Amino acid sequence: MSHNLAPFGRVLTAMVTPFDSNEALDISQLHLLIDHLLAHGSDALVVSGTTGEAPTLNTSEKEQLFRETLSHVRGRAPVIAGTGSYSTRETIALSQRAEALGVQGLLVVNPYYNKPSQADLVTHFTAVADAVHLPIILYNHPGRTGVNLGVDALCELAQHPRIVALKDSSGDLVAISEAHRRLGDSFCIYSGDDPLTLPMLSLGAQGVVSVVSHVAGDAVQAMVQAFFAGHIDQARTLHETLLPLVQALFCAPSPAPTKAALAQMGLQTGGLRLPLQPLNDSLRADLSAILETTQEKLKTVKL
Repeated sequence: MSHNLAPFGRVLTAMVTPFDSNEALDISQLHLLIDHLLAHGSDALVVSGTTGEAPTLNTSEKEQLFRETLSHVRGRAPVIAGTGSYSTRETIALSQRAEALGVQGLLVVNPYYNKPSQADLVTHFTAVADAVHLPIILYNHPGRTGVNLGVDALCELAQHPRIVALKDSSGDLVAISEAHRRLGDSFCIYSGDDPLTLPMLSLGAQGVVSVVSHVAGDAVQAMVQAFFAGHIDQARTLHETLLPLVQALFCAPSPAPTKAALAQMGLQTGGLRLPLQPLNDSLRADLSAILETTQEKLKTVKL
């Protein structure tokens, strides 16, 4: 299988944003989190995405996150900046700033709330790609943005030399299959939903932008590598072992469960900014049990 074209690696972690007790950015915990992720299966880091609570970060905070992440990573892995918004002008401005800071790529989500048409989406993404010199991952998440990037529009955008990949969180496996049929392996598709990573790999995706990789990154990486090595049974075993944990990490609005799971593992990434709130005691107890059970089961699975 010719699947060596994933531009940023196989497992990209959509990194949470650590906050201190005053809900300010916690840079010391950010450094610890980066080291943990790079030591446990992450090929690249996505900063200020959905899991990073981007809607509640202001522009200067996003720039600080990009700068501090780049400084601490020191070239060990690509850093991808989440720069998309509902405004093309603002998206371009932040994308150009992220490029100036030295990030290796951009993640640009569908403009949300204002419900652009398919032609509007093409115009938006093309304007962003024309304004920078970095590779861009399009981020299709209709459940959060209110608009879906259709296959026709995607195929048109894929002709742009800087639009190199798609992170898809639509859950539409037929659309993914159709996109791969038309674009082939020259255009990279990343799963944007942890429970669908293995099915999407079977349809031509080349990796995942993951949340569960915060707490089970080695297993996510092992699952992806097993698939591409042709060890499908092993990949499926890892998928099924991870599935309860994946589901538990979305028992409440993300990233509340992920931050709770990280705290259980000794990584204190703080609370969340309103309107999101930390897990209640009942959900935290359930998640804790599932995390422990999954960690024990993974010890018996060959990684």
